[in-house]
Amino acid sequence: MQTDSPFVGVSETEPKSDTIPGAPPAALRIENVAKAFGGNQAVDGVSFQVAAGTLVGLIGPNGAGKSTLGGLICGSLRCDSGEVWLSDVRIDPLSTWRRARLGLARTFQLSSEFQRLTVLENLLVGSSLRQDATLWKAVTARRSWQERESRLIERARQLLGEFELAGHESAYAGELSGGQRRLVEIARALMSEPTLLVLDEPMAGLSPHMVKQVTIHLERLRSLGFSLLLIEHNVAVVSSLSDRMVAMSQGKVIAEGASEEVLGNDEVQAIYVAG
Repeated sequence: MQTDSPFVGVSETEPKSDTIPGAPPAALRIENVAKAFGGNQAVDGVSFQVAAGTLVGLIGPNGAGKSTLGGLICGSLRCDSGEVWLSDVRIDPLSTWRRARLGLARTFQLSSEFQRLTVLENLLVGSSLRQDATLWKAVTARRSWQERESRLIERARQLLGEFELAGHESAYAGELSGGQRRLVEIARALMSEPTLLVLDEPMAGLSPHMVKQVTIHLERLRSLGFSLLLIEHNVAVVSSLSDRMVAMSQGKVIAEGASEEVLGNDEVQAIYVAG
């Protein structure tokens, strides 16, 4: 993958690493990230890593700063301070499309499918995030573009089959149930062949049946070796899926580690049990 020309002026030197020796390399590394809105410190010096090929669950009560942090990682918000690294590239100075070109994909807390496009068309839109597409190339290399389009359609149909949506490829995305639209979003994100997928509250508003279905698909992606950051309020789902968990409260990390370690933390207990 070429990363030189779109990223002129951005440091791509090998970063410092405090990863435990022998651990997988970090797909994502967040270092002392902060963001304030007026007098409200929404994210306050957050640091943690997502090792390559693992699923890290980020939990916390409403207002903890989870979704704000997701925006800082993906580029919809700018950090006041701190650094965000995707593999060995610092991405916090980059625009959202440049982050996508480097392999960062996300889903949103509120459904963001293109309602008046078909399900298949929604997935094909996702494939454009990593492509170097120009009108000149489309005109001068028509055959190669036709071959590429055929491959993308084949890939999209494969994903629809994997997410049990093959029977809906010609339906408008807006006609699907909330849970099906969530699966379309995840499949669309995968069309960009991401190195890291950030999921922001994928269970929000879903029925218990669809929560189970989405959980099954996330477990499948985890088992296939995808690097995932799951931002989620549903603690039971996160603990069942995560290799590691991070708990936030009032903009800060209050616990990090294995699921049982985080859920057994006194401060986390106070928030979720007593509070």
